[in-house]
Amino acid sequence: MIDPRLEKLAQVLIHYSLELKKGDQTLITGGPLGEPLLVALYKIALQAGAHPRVLIKPDQLDELLVRYGSEEQLRFVDPLEMHEMDQLDAWLRVRAESNTRHLSNASPRKQALLSQGRYPILQKRVQRAAENKLRWCGTQFPTPASAQDAGMSLTEYEDFVFSACLIDCEDPVAAWRELGQRQQELVDLLNTRKTLHIEAANGTDLTMSIEGRKWINCCGTVNFPDGEVFTGPVEDSVNGRIVFSFPAVHMGRECDGIELQFENGRVVKATAQKGEDFLLEMLDQDAGARGVGEIAVGTNFGIKQFTRNTLFDEKIGGTVHLAVGASYPQTGGMNQSGLHWDMVCDLRTGGRVTADGQVIQEYGKFTVVDI
Repeated sequence: MIDPRLEKLAQVLIHYSLELKKGDQTLITGGPLGEPLLVALYKIALQAGAHPRVLIKPDQLDELLVRYGSEEQLRFVDPLEMHEMDQLDAWLRVRAESNTRHLSNASPRKQALLSQGRYPILQKRVQRAAENKLRWCGTQFPTPASAQDAGMSLTEYEDFVFSACLIDCEDPVAAWRELGQRQQELVDLLNTRKTLHIEAANGTDLTMSIEGRKWINCCGTVNFPDGEVFTGPVEDSVNGRIVFSFPAVHMGRECDGIELQFENGRVVKATAQKGEDFLLEMLDQDAGARGVGEIAVGTNFGIKQFTRNTLFDEKIGGTVHLAVGASYPQTGGMNQSGLHWDMVCDLRTGGRVTADGQVIQEYGKFTVVDI
């Protein structure tokens, strides 16, 4: 029997997150294990009058490409995929990994080349989204592999995912809109500020300019689950040190104990207790990878624990996350890179966020708005 929560999730994704309407060209992608959700999404997209296409992609394809692909193949930009990204009205990605670590032993250099090859398609998607020509969203289908990463049974993880997505609410859409209204107060405040200072008990002490940049209210229309506000800091303004509290996972590789030192917006020193070679390879893949593309504040206090899944971990209420690499144009950010890697710093055990000298969050609790 199909979990009825999947049907409810599909309804919210199609009608709220993507707002599909008649005639929308829509691509729905995911792994084979996500078939129950992919089928539900396809049906509801059809009922909305859209033109959906489902693409099921096994995890092993990327592993094979990195293992056997030449440099030319890794850098190849598929013109068909580029054309499709230029034509789509909506795109939905369902994460449903059978093995979240299938690239753990891959060559870091080859992974960097693959990241570079996919950059033009990423850039096209981000630019069209910034121009309101493309609606896109990413979500998670509960799989045994992801449950193991989170240290949960599959049943526990299913409950966690649907709860984080507010699917267990009687009216999830109303709940997401309510969170969006509360977050808007924080966005409105931050849009009037010029500087941001982040401190944490782990030694983090980071400053940056946010003057003239736009903060974005994330309430379930791009990521699902959601719960953050973010912007792109002024490119040459980031200075200081940030120590990340949790392992950072990217392209199936895990790095732990990451510390980054910034001078005038660039990473000048990067260390990790685990995976340092991979970290450095990612940061050296292109000219923009050592810049900062995003700074964000997590606002989803329904997500309390680390799960090794950035989709959830970066939303944890009482945390901040920083992404090295590409900016989102709608923030005013201008950094360009094939890399966009979110890393999370926990402030709940001691820390604060200060904007223009005013403490807006301390020990993971907001002091100026009710979220």
